[in-house]
Amino acid sequence: MRFLSLTALALVAAASASAQTPCTNGSADGYPCSRVGLYAHLPLATFATSGSPAPSEGNDIWGWTDPETDREYALVGLRNGTAFVDVTTPEAPVFLGKLPTATNPSTWRDIKTYGTFAFVVSEAGGHGMQVFDLTRLRNVTNPPQTFAADARYTGFGSAHNIVIDDVSGFAYGVGVSASTCGGQGLHMVDIRQPLAPTYAGCFDEDGYTHDAQCVVYNGPDTDHTGKQICVASNEDTVTIVDVTDKSSPVQISRGFYPNPGYTHQGWFTEDQRYFIVDDELDSSANGTRTIVMDLSDLDSPQYAFATIADIPVRDHNLYVRGSHAFLSNYEGGTRIYDLARIGDDEMTEVGFFDTYPQGNGGSFNGQWSNYPYFSSGVLIANDGNNGLFVLSPDPAFVASGVEPPIEVGPEGYALSDGKPNPSQGRVSFDLAVDARQQVSVDAYDLSGRLVAHVFSGAVGADYTESFVLDGRSLPAGAYVVRVTGETFTASRQAVLVR
Repeated sequence: MRFLSLTALALVAAASASAQTPCTNGSADGYPCSRVGLYAHLPLATFATSGSPAPSEGNDIWGWTDPETDREYALVGLRNGTAFVDVTTPEAPVFLGKLPTATNPSTWRDIKTYGTFAFVVSEAGGHGMQVFDLTRLRNVTNPPQTFAADARYTGFGSAHNIVIDDVSGFAYGVGVSASTCGGQGLHMVDIRQPLAPTYAGCFDEDGYTHDAQCVVYNGPDTDHTGKQICVASNEDTVTIVDVTDKSSPVQISRGFYPNPGYTHQGWFTEDQRYFIVDDELDSSANGTRTIVMDLSDLDSPQYAFATIADIPVRDHNLYVRGSHAFLSNYEGGTRIYDLARIGDDEMTEVGFFDTYPQGNGGSFNGQWSNYPYFSSGVLIANDGNNGLFVLSPDPAFVASGVEPPIEVGPEGYALSDGKPNPSQGRVSFDLAVDARQQVSVDAYDLSGRLVAHVFSGAVGADYTESFVLDGRSLPAGAYVVRVTGETFTASRQAVLVR
């Protein structure tokens, strides 16, 4: 008997499954891959408008979903500005336009969102923070356009990055220069009125901050529940700061790990217990090192463990969705790690898409960042040399959270009934097996016609796999979802109503 703990969410629509270039025999349109397909690729030359030439390099990326229309957009950082791309139809993305840099071109440009606004910073001198109203993207009639910013904050000149806590409504410029703060730590800005950002405070007690994640804390350390907490990547430490009182922020602690090269960036697991760290300069011939810090006690952060990849590329940015981490590792492209056993000091690479097939070395070429949070399951990534990639990860990788464990019976598997059932669109099913095996999941109408291929891949013995039939494009009616493994076959019914 096994009790299983990981959920992976499958979101595949039949209509879109055939439009992508799947990862077959380790390749998708010439790009090395595993369990990640390619919807579309827009090279850097795409991003030219009448008012701004094509850039020579790309950098950061973020995403935005329009709350009114549910359309999904890529916000693509470039040397000379920010591009806006509609990726709602992922196999046919539309370049809508570009917000040019506020001053000069720069290798470093970063973007985050708050509500319906994008906030853009750069290391270009005097750039400040551009504010752009993303609802303007609804009405683009002759793309691509050249946009102007809707507002600009000049409380700092340049910034290496921008961090936003979208719950509290505060932004944090990091690595800033020409700032009202004395140092280059956290420069705090109130953005609750996005078109009128105001200086709120600063923290520079621990020196230069390269990046951070700032949240309203709801993790295991109940001493800090409800406080506004920033976990900062400060070159050689993970520094934890209580920023609830912007006029008097308090350093809670500093976390250390063995042999730091350059503590570049990191992200919480969804339960806010662990913080996964990218160290940009510690990679060697032994492979990329990804570090895990245990932050269950914010006052005493502890090094937990590190995992070493099998290629010696540098790591840059990472983000966590559900039980998977999505790493952008320069020449290695997107690497996807399963976090199901992180509590047992184990992270396993389960998929990748190499956006830089030119090499697998230790340069700063290749992928800068990714955004894994679209509800569609589409993954976007920005490669500094090769441009925007719109990717189709294995649906198991876009989990939205962890479900309660289910128990495997004597048959060697457990398959739940669909939920909700009936449904107006999506129906999910939980599967657990007692031995690792290849599994395929398909949906049929009552005449026996295949209407959707939901999943095909390996399912392990120590976690729950949760598949979702996306029936939004299917007619109302009853369908049979058939799950076929190496040791079993099982079926469940899904009923779609309109």
